[in-house]
Amino acid sequence: MAGLTLRELAAHPVSELRAVGPRLEGQLAAMEIRSALDLLQHYPRRYHDRTKLAEIAELAVGEEATVFAEVKKIRGGRTRQGRAIVEAEVFDGSSYLRVVFFNQGWREKQLPVGTEAAFFGKVDYRRGRRQMTNPVVDVLDRVGENTGAIVPVYPQSGKAELFTWQLRKLVAACLQKTRERGIADPLDAALLDAHALVDRDRAYRGIHQPETHDDHWRAAQRLKFDEFLRMQVGLVARKRALEQEQTGIAHQVEGALVPAFLGSLPFELTGDQAHAISEIHRDLAAAAPMHRLLQGDVGSGKTVVALTALLVAVQGGYQGAFMAPTEVLAEQHYLTSRRMLTGLAVPAVDTLTGERPLRVELLTNRTGAADRRRIDAGLRRGEIDIVVGTHALIYGEIEFPHLGLAVVDEQHRFGVEQRALLRGKGEEVDVLVMTATPIPRTAAMLVYGDLDKSELREMPVGRTPITTELIGSSPLEHTVAYDRLRAEVVAGHQAYVVCPLVEGSPRVEAKAAAEEYERLGREELAGLRLGLLHGQLPARDKEAVMEQFRAGELDVLVATTVIEVGVDVANATVMIVEDADRFGLSQLHQLRGRIGRGGGDSYCFLFSDPATTDAESRLQALVASTDGFELAERDLDIRGAGEVFGERQAGFSDLKLGRIPRDAAVVVEARAVAERILDRDPELEHHAQLREEVEDLLGDAVEFLFKS
Repeated sequence: MAGLTLRELAAHPVSELRAVGPRLEGQLAAMEIRSALDLLQHYPRRYHDRTKLAEIAELAVGEEATVFAEVKKIRGGRTRQGRAIVEAEVFDGSSYLRVVFFNQGWREKQLPVGTEAAFFGKVDYRRGRRQMTNPVVDVLDRVGENTGAIVPVYPQSGKAELFTWQLRKLVAACLQKTRERGIADPLDAALLDAHALVDRDRAYRGIHQPETHDDHWRAAQRLKFDEFLRMQVGLVARKRALEQEQTGIAHQVEGALVPAFLGSLPFELTGDQAHAISEIHRDLAAAAPMHRLLQGDVGSGKTVVALTALLVAVQGGYQGAFMAPTEVLAEQHYLTSRRMLTGLAVPAVDTLTGERPLRVELLTNRTGAADRRRIDAGLRRGEIDIVVGTHALIYGEIEFPHLGLAVVDEQHRFGVEQRALLRGKGEEVDVLVMTATPIPRTAAMLVYGDLDKSELREMPVGRTPITTELIGSSPLEHTVAYDRLRAEVVAGHQAYVVCPLVEGSPRVEAKAAAEEYERLGREELAGLRLGLLHGQLPARDKEAVMEQFRAGELDVLVATTVIEVGVDVANATVMIVEDADRFGLSQLHQLRGRIGRGGGDSYCFLFSDPATTDAESRLQALVASTDGFELAERDLDIRGAGEVFGERQAGFSDLKLGRIPRDAAVVVEARAVAERILDRDPELEHHAQLREEVEDLLGDAVEFLFKS
């Protein structure tokens, strides 16, 4: 009889377990546990080794310890201040211990007399007795069970009134139901042996019911490997399918347009820029379509590389699309492109000189109907070479009769679906995606595993180091920053003040920014020329404010994170970030990258009194380094992969055990196995179960990967 696949386990609702009635089914659903698979993938967060019991009689005051004891007495009440208090007496056979909970009235219901639990906390001495105050509690099975065993402790929910001992019983019942058929393995024994992996059935039993610590460690290694392998098979298959599915354009990389552009630049390319351009040229010259990620730190010169790629398409008679996630960034790219491409010409048979100026247009949601018709007509006639724009480029009626290359900036803000839509605007479009948020190598293997990669780590000549200071929240401490800002304005420079992130709607954030703009104008920055920029301003007003700032008609721009990417004003040398602890590390690095773009010294002041160790770590990392790649590693370490990757595509929330960067070696191993499997079995005809799991992970995104 064949073993149970993950898809089969997902098809069995938890209500099939005898112990699960309608009420418990609802409680489990509140914890996202609806199927047998959900239950088996609700992994223990740690283990209590009950082979080594700590005795209450031996506890020393001031010591942190875990004790296993039975509740002998418990009662709830209120303190004089009205706070809930629960007091319990627990006994482990050696002595009694008082346990006190403040503001946790539900503990009385959780810990009735006779309950056995593990209590972890610091031992105090109060009213002549040893006591634990607000310990961490894991309710175990009834007294006598699991004695001398390694007991799994599950993530539990006081809100759902579902506790670890209940989950342990349910998982045990579920495993018992699978015992007859066992759990099927998508990998053969030879592969498992080669990578020292236990089989899947043993892994699920070992993680939930280990007999030794080695059991649950080896089980976790196998289940982590599975998580990464599913992703890598999906990504490698996508990359190969794209390469085989389409015949790309073999672009003319030897034309005159690119040398003319590079020759007009007032600076030398960095080594990294030159290397990235040669990699892109090699891709564009090939018949297979390009799918390349260009990642570079803030200010590393990605735009020059992108324009060079677009000009390769143009010199071969094709059109280019340059797509950005926001109107501000699209307008910035448009102005930069027009400025840098001035003076370049393309062949035109119907002119006296046989050529015409290269033409760049801007298309965003605020482009009027008449201009939209004009751009559409110009594209159809082949008179427009490059269109810079937002999502408006892929949605709507605009046609690109000869689209040869799409450049997508800040790729993490676009989904796979949008990227495919853009590619669909042309027959065989090459794609270059860019990000100014450097991604650690192993993380990139997970998120961008379907793209080739180029990196810009060197900074162009003229980028100056930025001095970053962490400043407390008192007005007296802020004086240092405002004095420096005023001194820079007197010296002819400009500054940014970034308002705090506000929970709630963008409208609330805009209101808070407007109030801060008014306050600064009356108080610390009185007498200076201030501008206000936030996401709720009409597009016309946004552009007017940015134009004033670029032209030097404003001294200080008070803004929300709308300036995070793409705003490039070389004269800005000071940035103040209010409540800096509310921002992520990569976001702060992006914001800081708005200054230091000219020749002078620049200063970034972070106003904050961080309340958490994570916030403190983020801010100290930013003070210590201006290297975006180094900060990306640090950010990943602090926050974990899930938040760093955000919502790039469905399926990547699948990491329940795997962690980046901790499990980098497992990612690399899974990548190699995925490539080996797909080399031998490109459409997974002989790996039906693995194919099922990849399909269930990636959903619709997987449709075209396995065609048979």
